[in-house]
Amino acid sequence: MSTIATNLKTPQPAPKLAENALDLFSLKGKVASVTGSSRGIGLAVATAYAQAGADVAIWYNSTPADDLAKEISEKYGVRAKAYKVSLTDFDSIDVAVKQIEKDFGKIDIFVANAGVAWLKGGLLEQEDDSEWKSVIDLDLNSVYYLSRSIGKIFQKQGFGSYIITASMSGHIVNIPQQQSGYNAAKAATLHLAKSLAVEWSGFARVNSVSPGYIGTELTQHAEGDLKKTWLSLIPLGREALPKELVGAYIYLASDASSYVTGSDIRVDGGYTAI
Repeated sequence: MSTIATNLKTPQPAPKLAENALDLFSLKGKVASVTGSSRGIGLAVATAYAQAGADVAIWYNSTPADDLAKEISEKYGVRAKAYKVSLTDFDSIDVAVKQIEKDFGKIDIFVANAGVAWLKGGLLEQEDDSEWKSVIDLDLNSVYYLSRSIGKIFQKQGFGSYIITASMSGHIVNIPQQQSGYNAAKAATLHLAKSLAVEWSGFARVNSVSPGYIGTELTQHAEGDLKKTWLSLIPLGREALPKELVGAYIYLASDASSYVTGSDIRVDGGYTAI
């Protein structure tokens, strides 16, 4: 019998849920690990998890985050520690995941969040493979590496919530910019999340969040007419604040979503609705 078939025949036990609906969203006693969390969406999510009571492992590459971890720990009364990791190297990732498990004792929540934008135009404008490799390595391959590593931890524990940051660009093709490599990578992460939700159904939940245009460093390259076009296509007429995403991530990490797996939450101001 295949592993997938075995997982499907081994249901997870029903959880013991809090009586109060608001308590379902609490992350007290849980450990959360978030990649790309020294800034942008990742920082907003890690901070929200700490506010909800979780201990947090903050991942960074180029922007040191030890002082940030200390600040979060002191402000919210949780444990927080920063880890410098290369997300394009499996061994670096695996060492970090195992160290986080050792430092905190477990990992309840893992968010594969780090990503990079495609900035060099249409596919036929590429003079070499550098942009494609850069975007695919960080936006797709890193998620594969992270999945291989954290999946083994979740399997050993018998529990876990895995959340992948996808994008509305995995659902539609943005205009007027041309970014086929980014779109392809994000579409792949969406399907990877669904596939893992089935593969890991015996021990973990897997879901994704698809942000729209968010006011972070990833959209700072957009100026003038480009940004005006973006805003004209968003029913809510503006970019989102990073903090407007955190409700989706808290929901998927918490007991409030204990029967949710293989799902994607779009937080895009209605962009993909039209």
